[in-house]
Amino acid sequence: MKAHLCIAQRRSVLRAAVVGLVAACGLGASATVIADEYPSQPIRMIVAFAPGGGTDILGRLAAKGIMDALGVTVVVENRAGGGGAVGTTVVAKSPPDGYTLITSGTGAHAINPALFKNLAYDPIKDFTPVSLVGESPYLMLVSKDLPVKTVQEFIALAKSKPGELTMASSGNGGMPHLTGELFQLMTGTKFVHAPYKGTGVVFPDLIAGRVQVTFADIAAAYPHIQAGNVRILGISSPQRSPAYPDVPSIAETVPGFDAVGWFGVFAPAGTPAPIVQKLSAAIAAFVKQEDVRKQMAVLGVAPVGSTPEAFDKVLRADIVRWAKVVQDSGAKVD
Repeated sequence: MKAHLCIAQRRSVLRAAVVGLVAACGLGASATVIADEYPSQPIRMIVAFAPGGGTDILGRLAAKGIMDALGVTVVVENRAGGGGAVGTTVVAKSPPDGYTLITSGTGAHAINPALFKNLAYDPIKDFTPVSLVGESPYLMLVSKDLPVKTVQEFIALAKSKPGELTMASSGNGGMPHLTGELFQLMTGTKFVHAPYKGTGVVFPDLIAGRVQVTFADIAAAYPHIQAGNVRILGISSPQRSPAYPDVPSIAETVPGFDAVGWFGVFAPAGTPAPIVQKLSAAIAAFVKQEDVRKQMAVLGVAPVGSTPEAFDKVLRADIVRWAKVVQDSGAKVD
């Protein structure tokens, strides 16, 4: 009797193993078929910010790369609001079929989780990284009438007037704001923070000397630098930028300083890996093209084009890093 039971049990285990193997093969074949047939309809690229900004421009470049490589229409849809949370939530809740993507940045995916207690999405659990598109450092700019010409001189001035210098930013919780907070933490300085609604509106007050310092992206700062209305003290990347080789990195004065924003494409979590790989390869190939690199250089963005795995590592590291800056600085949103 026991022998019969053992034989029956072995047969049952064997059948289960065979069924599992067949199912696994079927799933693998199914994923391959899906990837082979993808894309068979237009793709939606969500940009969670208003048209004309850095994320929007990079999102449209990524969309063109996908269109060129895969021969499909990619419709860019701007869904602004909540510091990127509105559009990002839309994608988090979309079907994981590769037909809804998002171009996002450091703020919405790596900083918002530390700023918003009831964020409607989880940047890790709700998304699959596809590819980093580019990275963008920030310029440390001061009013040309401020009596400093170097980062070191600025730090000395700020320490002599604690809480008297005003730092303008494009808004609470954004990368320019947190770059300034990181600077204060690492230098032992203290500014008054003046959040504005966007980068462009900061410059009239900086030029007039009503605020003394700001951290701004290269594209926004370029016309004011060319006009000689502001002074560059440094750049937030660990090394000097090819766009401004004569401008020292802040890290040359403040060792370890690193505040570089990134732009990248995500798909909803659960999107089949073969589809993700196809999209990633399309974007990576596109940003390597010389004309595209030139377009990005004008914006002060360094082309990347990464694997999904490399992008995932960057995202996870930045979530931890910026959460510490938010906590240590006490940064809050309105």
